[in-house]
Amino acid sequence: MARKPAVCVAMSGGVDSAVVAWMLAHRGYDVVGVTMQIWQESQTDPRHSGCCSLGAVEDARRSARAIGIPHYVIDFKDAFKRTVIDEFVEEYTKGRTPNPCVTCNRDVKFDALLTKALELGCDYLATGHYARVRRGEPRHRLLRSKGGHKDQSYALYAMTQEQLSRVMFPLGEIGDKAVTRQMARDAGLPVANKPDSQEICFVSVAGGYREFLRKARPQAFEQGELVDTAGRVVGQHEGVAGFTVGQRRGVGIAVGRPLYVISIQPETNRVVVGDVEDLMRDRVNLRGVHWSGFTAERAPMKVNAKIRYNMEAVPATLYEDHLVFDLPVKAVTPGQIAVAYRGETVVAGGTII
Repeated sequence: MARKPAVCVAMSGGVDSAVVAWMLAHRGYDVVGVTMQIWQESQTDPRHSGCCSLGAVEDARRSARAIGIPHYVIDFKDAFKRTVIDEFVEEYTKGRTPNPCVTCNRDVKFDALLTKALELGCDYLATGHYARVRRGEPRHRLLRSKGGHKDQSYALYAMTQEQLSRVMFPLGEIGDKAVTRQMARDAGLPVANKPDSQEICFVSVAGGYREFLRKARPQAFEQGELVDTAGRVVGQHEGVAGFTVGQRRGVGIAVGRPLYVISIQPETNRVVVGDVEDLMRDRVNLRGVHWSGFTAERAPMKVNAKIRYNMEAVPATLYEDHLVFDLPVKAVTPGQIAVAYRGETVVAGGTII
């Protein structure tokens, strides 16, 4: 009987990746667990409890021991800082709102880690993402997870054809975190009841991302003017890096009605505020568009698209470098990601400009 392929499982210390390792080991694959060491010197504080933190590494090690697979920690600190953290700080300084998980998937997990897994002799890299891959000709396709209860295809839109040929997402066939947790309990995994991490993995729970940015780039927190959409000064702010388009809480002025951040202008150190109607847009311009399940030659094409992770995809037309929504959408945020779908298939995605 031919052996099944060798699979490197990226174990973050959470329940999802632990269940993936357990599933593949019990299916007869040659499984090795790997945790990326990405924390920086300032992150030895126990309040850092996100994926791949010091505590998470120990959780991954305990899970691997329970499953009976080898486990290794590989140093990706420099790559993580150079790509994810530096971009995070730079984007906020420029008035944009980045998605560090998308950057980590693109530049670290499915680039640097996949390369390392292949160098180690593994055939595939598996992760705990809720998505699916359909391999075939002429293109491999990234799909939503089954069921729709939990889907992370949005954060994986930038995967290349070569990467799609080498990854496994077993949880995409489940699509339900409650089912995953029950599998972990049945398997006796020590992380079965571990809470999900809700924070940015390199940001302290205590200080939040604004405190992180304040330490990294204090000049982005110089006081400036709050202006309305007509350019009239209506107040003062404490730094452009503390705002994101669509934000309502923390605007810092009271005028008898809700005010929202409409745009951020770091070049003049101004933040523009206005009414909710001022947030509505039907056109979304994109940079770095990556075509996944289809090619750019198919544009323009009718799709369903979303401009943030937790948004339901709605009808739009996708062009080579922009989307036009059938109905205006709220709070188009520079730096965030727009992803387009046809049915279950990821068509393309890009960064909002």
